[in-house]
Amino acid sequence: MEQREKGCQWSKKCGGCSYQGMPYEKQCRIKQRAVEELLRGICKVKPILAMEEPYYYRNKVHAVFDRDRKGNIIAGIYQEGTHKVIPVEGCMIEDERSSAVIATIKRLLPSFKIKVYDEDTGYGLLRHILVRRSFANNQLMVVLVTASPVFPSKNNFVKALLKEHPDITTVVQNVNGRQTSAVLGQKENILYGKGYIEDSLCGCTFRISSKAFYQVNPVQTEKLYKKAMELAEFKGKEMVLDAYCGVGTIGLVASGYCRQVVGVEQNPEAVKDALYNRSRNQAENVRIFQGDASKVMLDLAADGHRFDVVFMDPPRSGSTEDFITAVADSMVKRVVYISCNPQTLARDLRTFEKVGYQAKDAWPVDMFPWTDAVEVVVALDRGHVALSGESKKSMNESIV
Repeated sequence: MEQREKGCQWSKKCGGCSYQGMPYEKQCRIKQRAVEELLRGICKVKPILAMEEPYYYRNKVHAVFDRDRKGNIIAGIYQEGTHKVIPVEGCMIEDERSSAVIATIKRLLPSFKIKVYDEDTGYGLLRHILVRRSFANNQLMVVLVTASPVFPSKNNFVKALLKEHPDITTVVQNVNGRQTSAVLGQKENILYGKGYIEDSLCGCTFRISSKAFYQVNPVQTEKLYKKAMELAEFKGKEMVLDAYCGVGTIGLVASGYCRQVVGVEQNPEAVKDALYNRSRNQAENVRIFQGDASKVMLDLAADGHRFDVVFMDPPRSGSTEDFITAVADSMVKRVVYISCNPQTLARDLRTFEKVGYQAKDAWPVDMFPWTDAVEVVVALDRGHVALSGESKKSMNESIV
């Protein structure tokens, strides 16, 4: 408890946790007020769903490797707004077992003569370590991001790592030889295990590969998804669209409450995981499409398929006018919008209002304690008849 009272010793240097040193209750009040201000005049904001134990919650831990001025190997994160690596040990929001694996890798590197990558010279092998953990199923994935596919003594290195951490269930080498800020490259080699882990959430099981998007706080994700299911007000016969479906998490959770789910995702890697997850969960009432959600929705509507509920969980940039217009054209009765960016959420809710949808209560969820980020889930109901094509054209022209 002493460490928690003092706060994180790295926060001022790394800049990742802007609310460090602030009582957790105060953080939640600030986030509550911020969402209320952004959604003022749009809908009522319910009390934030806080985290009971807001520490060590991240199931995905990323470490950058570098050397300090004395030539010592360091592992940490980029200082906010820079490419300067700040050595971090014992981050208060990262899973402790994952952090221990990274510390072991840092210690093993010299004995295997593995050089860490230098961004300036392009010399060296190891660039990043990514550790993903399934809290529910007790599985660990270690991703070694290297600048070259040639990895000397990789088998012995993996054996040494497994000896100290036998709970690791898979090790993957990801090759990223590009001069880029992106962590992961396209090519991968499985060095141990299946190349993925599985996690359980809301009664469903999900495959998580190195590149798959998956919520980093499983405890709060359960609260978020349960609230989303409540807001959908299922009766059991609904047709559901899971737009931006990723690996299929929301759609698969919803599949137990409705007649059929259609999931749509652009990323082909995520689609593969979604298809696997559908089979893994024996969700025969789920269909997965790769493509643009707007087009798929309109194509299916043209074939006579109507959606009663649309779940949408877009990236930080929010949704698009094309998608929102497609929802209106498809005569969708209810939309459940999950947002990781309240600013773009407010913008999109106003756009929804212009095509005949009214936002109901919004529920903030604290997915990222000690940071200024907050997730929000809100339901929208279709009110008056959606705008005609000519009306929508006039609306879009007025927006421009």
